[in-house]
Amino acid sequence: MLVSILHRVTGDGMALVGTVLFVWWLAALASGPEAYALFLAVFTVDGGALTPIGLLFGIGLTFAFFQHLMSGIRHLMLDTGAGYDLRSNKRFAQATIVCSIILTAAYWAYLLAGK
Repeated sequence: MLVSILHRVTGDGMALVGTVLFVWWLAALASGPEAYALFLAVFTVDGGALTPIGLLFGIGLTFAFFQHLMSGIRHLMLDTGAGYDLRSNKRFAQATIVCSIILTAAYWAYLLAGK
């Protein structure tokens, strides 16, 4: 049940938050250097490092992406007829959460470690 709810929440969250950020970025880009500098100042500091709000949005959207992706893969496996017994279904559900956390941590470790 949790994985099903997370799948819906992460999909809606990526659509809503991602769209708002993308429209804000486009509007800032079209409005000129001052507006774009304000947009960048919210998410980054001089030198390109992320601010706490930048990290929150970045990690949050990355986790939402990986959680939604893993849940989609789980649904694809269920569509093939695999994993309908209770034990397998529970393991697949747990694996979606664990894999999304591991993938998010690995992605951000790669980004923050300087590639």
